[in-house]
Amino acid sequence: MSRQSFQPDALFPSADFGFAQVVSAEGKKLVFCAGQTAWDKEMNIVGGDDLGLQMEKTLENIGHALAETGATLKDVVRLTIYIVNYNPEQIETIAGVLAKFFDKDALPVNTLLGIQSLALPEFLVEMEATAVIDK
Repeated sequence: MSRQSFQPDALFPSADFGFAQVVSAEGKKLVFCAGQTAWDKEMNIVGGDDLGLQMEKTLENIGHALAETGATLKDVVRLTIYIVNYNPEQIETIAGVLAKFFDKDALPVNTLLGIQSLALPEFLVEMEATAVIDK
């Protein structure tokens, strides 16, 4: 896959927040990953009430899902993040976790949504991903 990230001069610099403003990608296959949460294989929640830990498990799960198609997190061009009862004070945690999983020079675009609830009350976060690969 060929990808390029852009930071338009007219938009705020977003890399420190864990996302690119614009990404263009060329490849032969699009991969769409359903919303993932912090459940392990046995449907146990990982991370308890810790948003950062739940985000890490969620991104690990996205990685597992993508691997089935030959994609990796490096191929992700778009993330949508849903956070229950989002508070702007959480942005440092969110950006810190994203920095652990994505190279600052190849960040996906990202939409962050604060929502009232998810499918189960123990879920603090859910993420969807889109990837582009050459396979």
